[in-house]
Amino acid sequence: MSAELHPTEPPRLELINIVKRFGPMTAVDHISLKLEPGTFHALLGENGAGKSTLVKCVMGFHPADEGDILVANQSRDIRSPHDAQKFGIGMVYQHFTLVPSMTVAENLLLPRNDIPAIIDWKRELGRLDEFLATAPFKVDLRMPASQLAAGQKQKAEILKQLYLQSRILILDEPTSVLTPQEADEVLGLLRKMVLAKKLSIILITHKFKQVTDFCDEITVMRRGKFAGAGKVKDLTIADMSRMMLGDQRVVAAVNRAAREVGPPALEISNISADKDNGLPAIVNASLTVRSGEIVGIAGVSGNGQRELVEVLGGQRPATSGKVKALGEPYHATRREMFDRQIFALPEEPLRNASVPNMSVEGNLALRLFDHPPYARGKWVLSARAIRRGAADLIQRFNIRTPSARTPARNLSGGNVQRTILARELSSGSPRLIIAANPCFGLDFNAVEFIHGKIMEARNNGVGVLLVSEDLDELLAMADRIVVMAGGEFVYETPAASADLNVIGQKMAGHHL
Repeated sequence: MSAELHPTEPPRLELINIVKRFGPMTAVDHISLKLEPGTFHALLGENGAGKSTLVKCVMGFHPADEGDILVANQSRDIRSPHDAQKFGIGMVYQHFTLVPSMTVAENLLLPRNDIPAIIDWKRELGRLDEFLATAPFKVDLRMPASQLAAGQKQKAEILKQLYLQSRILILDEPTSVLTPQEADEVLGLLRKMVLAKKLSIILITHKFKQVTDFCDEITVMRRGKFAGAGKVKDLTIADMSRMMLGDQRVVAAVNRAAREVGPPALEISNISADKDNGLPAIVNASLTVRSGEIVGIAGVSGNGQRELVEVLGGQRPATSGKVKALGEPYHATRREMFDRQIFALPEEPLRNASVPNMSVEGNLALRLFDHPPYARGKWVLSARAIRRGAADLIQRFNIRTPSARTPARNLSGGNVQRTILARELSSGSPRLIIAANPCFGLDFNAVEFIHGKIMEARNNGVGVLLVSEDLDELLAMADRIVVMAGGEFVYETPAASADLNVIGQKMAGHHL
């Protein structure tokens, strides 16, 4: 690697009028951005604004159709991540790319271009030990990646890029799997490297606190176009929000009505369940959700939340314990959910709550397709009633779709979630809602809409179990917050008096 591209100080990166089209759609429309050496730059925008497409142009996944990328003041033709690596540019993705069965050392060596066919492990481990002595994080090189906690995995992903001598790092939502303390630690240590002029960083995030705490400058995208830029010290959160949303409005606060809680809507008693590999995922978990309250479950991904939601949705058997819904034993059958008006907003709705190749109107009818007015008798469906019902829900829930007959897979994430929300909340009078990361990856308007509908249900006396990896969401929505770690409920606090430091420690497993 040339000294020019890997000097002591990171090279200057400049994007000039980058354009990327996919067929007739322009995903990135003449975007320019300057990343000065030794600076921390936030790239902001709603879901679908074009941020990921822009950085994929920088990494060579989607070579730009127009524009220029300058590295160290010279135009560079970047057509693959390998090209980006040659120019000192690396990316840490939102989802882990470590090979679980390999050790940390093997994962660090894997992306290198100069790995010999026969590895001298004594020599390579010595080099890795020398590298770690000067690195911002410490991770056990001999440990399999599968045994690392989420925070350690994220540190290993960053170390992998530093070991490749990346001087420009692109971080895509790097703290979504971390506790608040881990997030501050990781970004704080990277900030020190930036201040020491060893690194430049582009951070894609939706957390304004991270922007104000760690970043120097921002660039904002909206619907593929440039929407604003500036130095963080000169901007307020309202300024940044306004750039992202345009002249619409800043996101409104959720309207929480004061009310007394009612009888139990959901009672979980000593529930245990296994992971897909047969190891324990949930261990003797007990929890009560009362009517007219939102109970939020906080936790780092992989601590049993997904398995719990699958048990409550009938997708995974419990190995022991009992569940009651609205005072009666509950086995998550379709009949029970229909009779008791229990509704689910699962994680990844396109995969877990819809038929991707089925039309929007078909997906909207799935819950009631065999009941009047959609069905006459047991087997005869009324296409007219299904179309009429779909048209009503599309309008009421503002589902943006070319037509009611468009396949669900063609919709944006926010509109798939609106479709599921419309189907679930319009199929009767809900008494219990189970929602898992209902706003993950959605834009501000979709988040506000979904939060409003969930809070409206709570205000009307519905019990809500809200599982989320976003603490900000839980603090805004929940009445009580329960922390799940290691498959157990380890801590509970009223949301109004929640201490983020304590919650973070409990999420990290410091509860013994």
